[in-house]
Amino acid sequence: MSLQELAPVALEEQEKILFHCEKLFIAIRARRIGFQLLFFYLTLQSTNQKIFISYLENLKSEIKILKSKISMSSHHIVRDDQEPALIIANGAACHPELLGQLLEWSPLVIVLDSAMERVMELDIKVDVLLGDFDLGFNPEQYQTSQYPIEIIHTPDQNKTDLEKAFDYLIDRKIPAVNVVWATGKRADHTITNITNITRYRETLKIVILDDHSKVFLLPKKFEKWYTANTPISLIPVGQVTGIHSENLFYPLQDDSLTIGYRTGSSNRFTKDGIVKIEHDKGDLLMMECMD
Repeated sequence: MSLQELAPVALEEQEKILFHCEKLFIAIRARRIGFQLLFFYLTLQSTNQKIFISYLENLKSEIKILKSKISMSSHHIVRDDQEPALIIANGAACHPELLGQLLEWSPLVIVLDSAMERVMELDIKVDVLLGDFDLGFNPEQYQTSQYPIEIIHTPDQNKTDLEKAFDYLIDRKIPAVNVVWATGKRADHTITNITNITRYRETLKIVILDDHSKVFLLPKKFEKWYTANTPISLIPVGQVTGIHSENLFYPLQDDSLTIGYRTGSSNRFTKDGIVKIEHDKGDLLMMECMD
């Protein structure tokens, strides 16, 4: 039977299948066997529902076999600690594709305790479970399903769990980290998570990502190639002085930005090419935006 002869899948049923497909795609992609599922995903629109589900069930069986053969920590393709680690916090979830891309290259995955149940639903292998374990949280329940896993109890209430995860990475001498699920939901958590990047200027390179933006701390002299009209925002933490730019639509020449008074939101690049941003004093965040 040709694809043209197959009855189209109802939209509601497609959405249900896609939901389960995306969850499964994360687990597979982290082990670099996602090409088969990706093929099914791309042909979903033209494939009969029964045939698609049959393919999916067969694939699930194959995955179970693979899981039994592959080390539980094998979702990390790169074991070089120079690659950024990955922290999964407990804000709004990002798109599965973004999460899958980050998992592929992360040598270490840290999950904060408040996000653990949501992460378990996505079948992600966790290396470190960290938090204060309050509100009756029992970390020991993950010893078997996530073996081997390192459980770090951090009861200090003077720091957030995300800050404690940063401290853990510094102690491990891991130089860089990507953070997801750190924005959205509560505004106070989002603001704290983003501005706390500045505290680690000298010890840890931190990038916070979600479906709409990528946030990181700028060095005093920054150069990078961008395509024209890429939207960005420059966010001062406190006051930043002596700012100079090249290739910004709204240029800055010996300017100052101050949080709450004047910020550099909604700027963009004038042309394809190198963008230069320099500043003399203060902490300046860049937010690359995906509108």
